[in-house]
Amino acid sequence: MPKRSFTDSLYTLFQAGRFYYRREVLGAALVVVGLWLLWGVLLPAESVHWLTLLVGWTAPLVATAILLLGGVLWLGRQAGYWSAEALLGAEALLFGLIAFSYVRGHDAVNWDAYFEAGGGGLVGWGLGNLLIGALGAPLAVLLAVGVSVVGAALLVRYTPLIYLAAAVVRGAPGLYRRLASWLAGERRVADQPLPQTPNFVAARPRGEAPAVPVPAVPVPAAQPTPLRQQPPPPPAKALKKSARAPRPAGHLPPLDLLRTDTAPSGNRDVTALQQLIVETLEDFNVPVRVVHVESGPTVTQFGVEPLYVESAGQKRKVRVSRIVSLADDLALALAAPAVRIEAPVPGRSYVGVEVPNLDKTLVTLRGILEETDLNKAGILALPLGRNTAGTAVTMDLTRAPHILIAGATGSGKSVCINTLVAGLLMQHGPENLRFVMVDPKMVELPGYNGIPHLYGKVITATDQVMGALTWLLIQMDDRYQLFRDLGVRNIDSYNEAMRAQKGGQTLPYIVLVIDELADLMMTAAEDIERQICRLAQMARATGIHLILATQRPSTDVITGLIKANFPSRIAFAVTSQIDSRVILDAPGAERLLGRGDLLLMRPDVGKLQRIQGCFVADEEISQIVQFWKGVAGSEPRPVVTPWAGLLDPLDQEEELLQDAIDALRELRSCSTSMLQRKLNLGYPKAARLMEELEKNGVVGPDLGAGRGREVLLKRKDAAAFDPLDE
Repeated sequence: MPKRSFTDSLYTLFQAGRFYYRREVLGAALVVVGLWLLWGVLLPAESVHWLTLLVGWTAPLVATAILLLGGVLWLGRQAGYWSAEALLGAEALLFGLIAFSYVRGHDAVNWDAYFEAGGGGLVGWGLGNLLIGALGAPLAVLLAVGVSVVGAALLVRYTPLIYLAAAVVRGAPGLYRRLASWLAGERRVADQPLPQTPNFVAARPRGEAPAVPVPAVPVPAAQPTPLRQQPPPPPAKALKKSARAPRPAGHLPPLDLLRTDTAPSGNRDVTALQQLIVETLEDFNVPVRVVHVESGPTVTQFGVEPLYVESAGQKRKVRVSRIVSLADDLALALAAPAVRIEAPVPGRSYVGVEVPNLDKTLVTLRGILEETDLNKAGILALPLGRNTAGTAVTMDLTRAPHILIAGATGSGKSVCINTLVAGLLMQHGPENLRFVMVDPKMVELPGYNGIPHLYGKVITATDQVMGALTWLLIQMDDRYQLFRDLGVRNIDSYNEAMRAQKGGQTLPYIVLVIDELADLMMTAAEDIERQICRLAQMARATGIHLILATQRPSTDVITGLIKANFPSRIAFAVTSQIDSRVILDAPGAERLLGRGDLLLMRPDVGKLQRIQGCFVADEEISQIVQFWKGVAGSEPRPVVTPWAGLLDPLDQEEELLQDAIDALRELRSCSTSMLQRKLNLGYPKAARLMEELEKNGVVGPDLGAGRGREVLLKRKDAAAFDPLDE
């Protein structure tokens, strides 16, 4: 079984005993005791300190050890990598030094010598006499020195300086925040376990901010909310100040509506995993060395550098393909569900071996928004999650410019869509961003009904999708006409020109979200594909962007035309390598762990990026929706669907054309006036209908001199003719 660190063992023990907060209380108490002892030992005084009487000259070291132990218990996993071997080494080093301090001068007759600069105190006297009585003076000295050396070796090996420095840097802000919270008298709230979902791993945040009531603040329609204003303070108690990058402002939802980020999870013994990876590859005659280690919320990536192997008397470097082929063998040796190998890591001279963590860290939307400078992330910054190094990853939708999401059922697609939508709603008001949403499953997106960003309601009937796509195409053409009249090329230049003009009206960005593309492709594949591809090809400059998702990554759903127009793709866990190639044109998605583990393909990065996606709970989405409903006003407004009845005139013309064909059966000739009388139409409409019949080959050209037109279809042909087939 893999070894667990000392912190993980303590955490499990106290969690099982329902003493989660007592660990922090004990740690804080040890910190205070350590500081008090260190101050008393180092402060000059007339009398000898009682700790010096006990352990002699090692009293400052003992006080420092108590202080460090308290800090590790207080910070928990934020303190970084601490193993049980390191604790054992520190104890062995201290006791070895204390015993050696006595046995090297045990023949001193002056009792005070035990407490002087080289003495070991009462503990040294007891240990020294025990060793001298059992082994004799020479062996006692050797044993004390040996114990000290072994303890120092364990301490250095299992607490490397680089990890210690990283732990201090990473833990200092957390220590400061906890101390400030305690001094301010802030009341800690009990942890609320997150709901179990099939998409993401369940995790526990260390604390959650209380829900903030959102007042209904009506905003006049004539004064659109600016994008870059400071949000109003919530009515609850003041938030903690964050040292992270500022969030772009506006009359936007406060971050209090979202869950706080969780502390990073501990992983298995990193040193043991390094050694196991090296030994496993050496067993297959693939010598390597680990040169880099970085840990993310889902996996830990080990940077493996290939070494040289002798072949026919010559030294040759190990081929990268040999390391890639041993992924399954590494998974077996590491007892991991799957091991993914990134060969090579972009911009690095090593191969990345990604090993799953024992415990996943929940990635929250609030943590990504707090850490990212959204002013530099892009106009439509999408919070995606954290990479293998734990760094926040975002992507600008205007540069994507469209996203295709695919994966097996329950892998995290719908949660990803909710994250992207919620992330955009946290950054933009309805004057800057609008949505058109399609959800044939009728369970994921209807919760957004009522927000001012949404055109109409969430479309759940597939027969309404064609109307929405047609309306978007009309909007695209109208916007291009506006651009041409103003002499600009894209929506950014147009909006900038409108802001410069007094009373100019800007255009909002429009995002089309389709949660299940496969259902639409089953009903009208050719029409849906044609309109989606036309939007994807031409709508980028007009500010219209598409986010499509499907749980069936097959070639009849994700066709070649769709893939060609969607350079940005997100792949969640799939069942086979074939599905991974359909989505990403490369293998790798079949080795993902599910529950939000994804691979991102983007046009500005040459290699796939592995990311643990954000999780947004249902209550967070509900609070964001309620906020925007309150901003829009408490009075109910009629829902206007702009594409309602858009296709009705086309349907009426097709029905009228079929009626005209029926009226011309068994006739040898016809005229516009005759068609006018039979169908009870005005002359202009009858003339246009006659031109349409001629275009479809139903009647011939006008013979002139009042002779009308020749009917080209016979009875059986007219009965079988369908204008929809043309």
